[in-house]
Amino acid sequence: MKKSYQGIEQKRDEGNIWFNDLKRKRTQGPTLSTNRYENCKISTKSIHAGQYDDPTTGALGTPIFQCSTFYLNRSSYEAIEEGRGRDEMIYTRYGNPSQWSVQEKLSALENAESSIVFSSGMAAISTAILGMLDKGSHVVSSRDIYGGTYNFLHEDLDKFGMSVTFTSPTDIEDIEAAIQDNTKILYFESLTNPLLKITPIKAIVALGKKYNLRVIIDNTFLTPYNITPLDLGVDLVVNSASKYLNGHSDLIGGTVSGSRKLVDRLWPQMLKNGGSMDPHACFLLERSLKTFALRMRTHNANAFTLATYLENHSNINKVYYPGLASHDQHELAKHQLKGKNSGMISFEIKGGDENAHALLEFLKLPKEATSLGGVESLISLPYNTSQASLTKEQQKAIGINDGLIRLSVGVEDIEDLISDFEHALHSIFKKQTNYA
Repeated sequence: MKKSYQGIEQKRDEGNIWFNDLKRKRTQGPTLSTNRYENCKISTKSIHAGQYDDPTTGALGTPIFQCSTFYLNRSSYEAIEEGRGRDEMIYTRYGNPSQWSVQEKLSALENAESSIVFSSGMAAISTAILGMLDKGSHVVSSRDIYGGTYNFLHEDLDKFGMSVTFTSPTDIEDIEAAIQDNTKILYFESLTNPLLKITPIKAIVALGKKYNLRVIIDNTFLTPYNITPLDLGVDLVVNSASKYLNGHSDLIGGTVSGSRKLVDRLWPQMLKNGGSMDPHACFLLERSLKTFALRMRTHNANAFTLATYLENHSNINKVYYPGLASHDQHELAKHQLKGKNSGMISFEIKGGDENAHALLEFLKLPKEATSLGGVESLISLPYNTSQASLTKEQQKAIGINDGLIRLSVGVEDIEDLISDFEHALHSIFKKQTNYA
């Protein structure tokens, strides 16, 4: 079938192609299963939303559509002509039923109209940012953000004729002062890495409305189990799916969720970046999400108990955890997080980095590794992992002190975790005169 693409080129030149036309009415899609179980609780959504049970075989659960391309027909060509390829099965970089299924589940969990899954968290983050910007645009973000995001904003935006200003994630006056005439995005993390500062999302959203800016929140540390930023007025929410969403430390992925119109706008940016998630990774992610709520309950409960234990230990200088009354933003945590305070803890051990390294060696259950959100506890030192790209001066400026340790609390039995820490801390300090 011979097909002319003159129409789409003209639309591109005029800037009114389908995915850029935010006024265009959209129907739900792409999807195979349209049941999101919207009136159900989060565990039910995690299990059932988006699942496609194959009608031919009766197989229970979404099959893996392990293919790169699909039959074309008149509908396919019309979709390509009009820029609607996201709604058709054409080519797996454009979309794949395995992607559609897990995207529906994610949308249900995020209370979003639409979602896209990506090959990594950074693919999701860079696509969300670039897809919302034009040449000459400006971004306001947090100086406490994940090192990979910081590097992208600090080093790469300039290549596209864009710029960024970094601010405190908690000081609204500082954030507002950074807004310029060409600012387009406010980009923050709901809970910062690694000091667990809480971004006041409602106040950020109010600034966005005041200055007509898009608000993007990275919700990786909290996940939609603990907070759904879209319900607070955020425009787009991103996650590293490699972390809590998948929860088994066996895939790399990212997600973006929001309104159908804004997510449609990101789709062509994803095509150009090439960061689509492969079908098998989609299968793993959808499988893992079925236990998402169960895992998060245990992550949260274990983290609170372990944070309390560490805070009361004589050889721990400071514990960073929103659920503790000692946290600088505990009142905000009570209102914004409502008792769901994440499975992440950071703490400072007496004796600085030397004893921090020793603790990692003595512990048996937490694994010394980068990343977070797995069923196993993971532990690391931010100065040489997540914030390694920052200079020592930059690390000190954002509060990364000697002896700071980041702990992703797993779902092991809490009694075993506490026993492990008790033994490891005793092994470090038993020969020191200040040991209690």
